[in-house]
Amino acid sequence: MDDKQIVALYWARSEQAIVETAGKYGSLCYCIAYNVLENSEDAEESVNDTYFTTWNRLPPHRPTVLSAFLSKLTRCIAIDRWRRRSSARRGGGQVPLALHELEDCVSGVADVESEYFRKEAVAAFNGFLETLPDTERRVFLRRYFTLDSLEDIAGRFGFTQSKVKSMLHRTRTQLRQHMKEEGYL
Repeated sequence: MDDKQIVALYWARSEQAIVETAGKYGSLCYCIAYNVLENSEDAEESVNDTYFTTWNRLPPHRPTVLSAFLSKLTRCIAIDRWRRRSSARRGGGQVPLALHELEDCVSGVADVESEYFRKEAVAAFNGFLETLPDTERRVFLRRYFTLDSLEDIAGRFGFTQSKVKSMLHRTRTQLRQHMKEEGYL
């Protein structure tokens, strides 16, 4: 079943929408949640929360790329769960490591006055991603969006971990330079 048909099931309030979503995108959502949480029970709960939230958001939303919608939603839900779970104990896992690697490239300022500039920074960031060659962009997104480990990325692309580290370092350096040129750092 294609994405438009699944979205139509949500709009028709058919419970079959969840069954179809789980069949088509369940493993993707689980992978994203597990990479954030590193715990199968929490990952499964996050995936179930993704289905529940999707049910509540469709309608009024009508995503054109359901996989991207579900991926982003799963990632946000998993990160929220991770924050709640680890608020008392910091450290360990891929989330803090990945966020630490990006901290020199992206500012974390979050006040009302900077919302306009944040949106512009996001546009500049997305513009940078569009300039990357396909492989570098996919490696970068695997690391910083789906939070895959360096070992997993190396295996997926047939690279050594050293090559992945070097590629990510170069890409972060380019991103830092791009964001400086755009006036965000």
